[in-house]
Amino acid sequence: MDGIERAITPRLLAALSDTPAVMLVGPRQAGKSTLVQALASGPHPARYLTLDDLRILEGARRDPVGLIESADRPLIIDEIQRAPELLLPIKAAIDRDRRPGRFMLTGSAQVMLLPSVSESLAGRVEVHTLWPFSQAEIEGAAPRTVELLLAPASEPPPATASSRGELIERIVRGGFPQAIARDDDRRQQWLSAYLTTIVQRDLRDLANIERLAEVPAVLTSLAARARAPLNLTEVASSVAIPRTSLHRYITLLEHVFLLCRLPAWHTNLIKQISKAPKLLICDSALVAHLLRADRGRLREDAPLLGVLLECFVGMELAKQLSAVAAPRAALYHMRTATGAEIDFLLEGADRRLAGVEVKASSTVRGDDFKHLAGVRDRIGERFVRGVVLYAGGERVSFGERLEAWPLATLWGGAQPR
Repeated sequence: MDGIERAITPRLLAALSDTPAVMLVGPRQAGKSTLVQALASGPHPARYLTLDDLRILEGARRDPVGLIESADRPLIIDEIQRAPELLLPIKAAIDRDRRPGRFMLTGSAQVMLLPSVSESLAGRVEVHTLWPFSQAEIEGAAPRTVELLLAPASEPPPATASSRGELIERIVRGGFPQAIARDDDRRQQWLSAYLTTIVQRDLRDLANIERLAEVPAVLTSLAARARAPLNLTEVASSVAIPRTSLHRYITLLEHVFLLCRLPAWHTNLIKQISKAPKLLICDSALVAHLLRADRGRLREDAPLLGVLLECFVGMELAKQLSAVAAPRAALYHMRTATGAEIDFLLEGADRRLAGVEVKASSTVRGDDFKHLAGVRDRIGERFVRGVVLYAGGERVSFGERLEAWPLATLWGGAQPR
């Protein structure tokens, strides 16, 4: 899948034009190294170093000051979490010379969550997240769904219907560049090796965990419950580990970007809203792999397809939010104690709100909008629109600010870049 343009590129170049250091984080094998090397050989000439090279890693750990001070041009350092010793010399170099674009750092772990790191680079670094390919990127289209959802007068461009077979294909293919390039059997082998690498290398580097073998079971249990708010007691019981251990595992899996936390949206205008987050796994192919959900099983098991499709759409929205500069918005879910729920809520910086429900069906009924309508009626004009994304090919109105949009709007309804 070489040559796919990353939607985040303009944001990175803008940051490099006015900020001394830019950090690109995200899951391993999402394409960070490929992207920064393309920038280094093109619009942002720089020296590229990867700390996956053991010789460079040893040199960085032995003499971090020397490595940074010897740089006579912009420097890209890949997998910075492997040598956090470099961050204080980078801070000192920036304090001496605050020219923009001096350092570009990548990481497959959330190094900015470490207190020593966040303190040393506060105000000196801009952090961006790169997820695996979005479906819009794969199709060569500009991602505009978030923008369209939050713009009151917008209309989605035409999009075709999505057959169940196409949806299943996109789900099991996912977005990891290396997985997309493989056939089914080889993709499963790659995903298995990928999880092993994360567990045996990245998590071991981050923390001293005695029972690393439990991590895949934790991920599988979380994947099976992805549509519901997180219930630590239920998940801990399903894998027979203490709640304290489960909480630690989840935190570490977030740190390496295997999990994406979806906070609960709340307002005083609606009573008894659950405060528990949902957890999305970063790639639908990885979810399918964990749940052993091949094409045949997904064709026969509608509830399982619903779980994977919701995860798939959630990550597509998260990818768009991390890649596009505007509109600035945050992604949430909502569930009340009485069972009313909305799969996804987008809240813009101007407090405009858009609700999104997901259906694998090619038909939509008025009843599918009852929770969206309830929020619309409680929130008022702040609620821009409620949309049910479905497998059909027509945009259909179901009342004031309520519409059905094709799922293909996420990837096939935008103008090519």
